[in-house]
Amino acid sequence: MGQWEECLFWLRGLNDTYRVKTSTGLHILRVYRAEIGEEEVITELSVLSQLKAILNSSVHADVGDYIKRKDNRGYTVLDAPEGKRVAVMFRYIEGTENNLEDEESCYAFGQSAAELHKAMDQVVVEQPRYELDTRFLIDQPLALIMAYIGESHEAGPFLYAFTEELKKRITASARSLEWGLCHGDMHGNNNAFQQGGSFTHYDLEWTAKGWRAYDLAQVKARKRQSGEQKAALWKALMAGYRSIRSFSPEDEQAVDLFIIARRFWVMALDVAFIENDMGALDYGDDWLNSFIEEFRETGII
Repeated sequence: MGQWEECLFWLRGLNDTYRVKTSTGLHILRVYRAEIGEEEVITELSVLSQLKAILNSSVHADVGDYIKRKDNRGYTVLDAPEGKRVAVMFRYIEGTENNLEDEESCYAFGQSAAELHKAMDQVVVEQPRYELDTRFLIDQPLALIMAYIGESHEAGPFLYAFTEELKKRITASARSLEWGLCHGDMHGNNNAFQQGGSFTHYDLEWTAKGWRAYDLAQVKARKRQSGEQKAALWKALMAGYRSIRSFSPEDEQAVDLFIIARRFWVMALDVAFIENDMGALDYGDDWLNSFIEEFRETGII
């Protein structure tokens, strides 16, 4: 890596990101939150290594790469006041940030996402891993949310009825949907850097087996795209994806259900970070009512 020259706190997200400048160039240091253990990081790095090899000749997709320590380990464990935190050094990703705001970009991203899924079919995950199923997307988030607002809260009956119906609809269509290893967090910010016709995918913290429609739902729900363009952009993305691999009408129809499920999961993610990171001030009645109104507007119940 060369001689260290600068370590700049770059981003506070679910984890802490630092931009490191050395005599050889730029690098990205990620320090995972204390809740992320070594086994989870080992899985992510293993998936990245396998994908890097599989996508070596791909013209549409690549993945971020990490830098091993001198002892060949892929990570370091830090003793922080809040507990042990795993740190990984990644190579800096070159390219142009593409927000998928035109049909040509969406077509190219569709091709890249398809190449990624195609490569993921060859990846072997040896460590025990959760799945991106209804337990992960609905049951666990519901328990977390209800523990926070209280079982007696007036929003409780709606949330129980809403999630029951949402789960029922997903379960009813599940048998006809493609299941396989997913990126898990393909919302665009983790896939936005483009070089030529290829997009680089990174931040595979949530990678696990799940419905491929759930992966693409996160792309369709991108908020940076203007509303009047969304239908055309989604059509272009689907065309790009299907130029590489199949995506059935049933899978595409299920995407909107998974957009709703993802939003419910995000609501629970807010709750998960209140106690140790965000504090409760911004997560009171206004926050809750905003989500309730959003879920009512889906027409699920």
